[in-house]
Amino acid sequence: MKKVLALMLVAMLLAVALTACKKADQKTEEPAAAVEETVEEAAEAPAEEAEPAEESKPESSARAEIKVYNWEDYIDREVLNLFEKETGIHVNYVTFSQNEDMYTKLSTGAESYDVVIPSEYMIERLIKEDLVVELNLDNIPNLENVVDNLRDPIYDPGNAHSVPYMWGTLGIVYNTDMVTTPVTSWTALLDETVEGKIFMMDSMRDTVAIGLIMNGSSVNSDDLDELEAARKWLLDQKDSGVVDGYILDQAKDMMAGNEAAMAVMYSGDALYAMEKNDKLAYVIPDEGSNIWVDGMCIPKTTQNQEAAEQFINFMCRPDIAKMNMDYIYYSSPIKQVVEELSEEELASTAMNPTDEMVKRCEYYVDISSFKNAGVYDDIWMDVLM
Repeated sequence: MKKVLALMLVAMLLAVALTACKKADQKTEEPAAAVEETVEEAAEAPAEEAEPAEESKPESSARAEIKVYNWEDYIDREVLNLFEKETGIHVNYVTFSQNEDMYTKLSTGAESYDVVIPSEYMIERLIKEDLVVELNLDNIPNLENVVDNLRDPIYDPGNAHSVPYMWGTLGIVYNTDMVTTPVTSWTALLDETVEGKIFMMDSMRDTVAIGLIMNGSSVNSDDLDELEAARKWLLDQKDSGVVDGYILDQAKDMMAGNEAAMAVMYSGDALYAMEKNDKLAYVIPDEGSNIWVDGMCIPKTTQNQEAAEQFINFMCRPDIAKMNMDYIYYSSPIKQVVEELSEEELASTAMNPTDEMVKRCEYYVDISSFKNAGVYDDIWMDVLM
């Protein structure tokens, strides 16, 4: 945690922040309701490897406060401490579990945020619905640090509304002691020899995508017959008894603790689990999968766009991006970080998939305007019932 400030300065900061921002009441009715956490809850000692900011602290930002809405377990809290120490900008940090939960909060105006970090298909939707601002890229010079293949994406031409935060893939983590045959296909999720020891994802897009892939369809299909075939595959899998449950963040710890034989998992969570248990392996199945990018955006409800852009720029600094990657295990989009990957990291399918693996993966697109968009929701409700 940052060094303790003088009481007088703390009082001044709090007084101004309380005057500037009217905080909405936290709502706890939703299963994935956001939990607000302040920077003061993070670890105590600043990381030695982070370089001091080169830019001088803007006087107008010294009394600012921003509210950041991000995925659970998806930032090194010391990064927040360093940002506040170097800029004087206080960070209220709030988390969500799924893109759809984040969208609901943003679209209904239930809360006001300054930075949100959704996935590419949700960024596409937020842009279409005019829920995010156009960035002033003059305030984000560190965008130049982003690798070329993640610049100017199809879902946000010119990075007008978003800057990449992390990227990765969707795959299967399995315990090689419990699953003796190497996994290469999504059909492994039907393996009755590990009945009741398989975890699927508590995520509509990712789960329905597997059903679509297993019937030779695109993960972005709008064809009713293809969606019905996906529904049948997923319900047959569930009825077979092989699935223990549909979970997200818990899966990495359960796999690390030998509590399951197999789990559908994001690549970064897979790396976390594998570091704690050398019996685990990660695979991007031969039939294909999803490759994703999470990006930083600024909602139209922001109270301080300039401070939000300072935060985005800070996250693209190589030393900060390296801290984040090392802590959360996901692949960084920052050139200097990629260039300094170790031999072990370069050899990791989860951290650094080969070109061939990437080619058989698809990005999700926004399905909100699809003719059969509601069928995705219907399938998901059937699976969870």
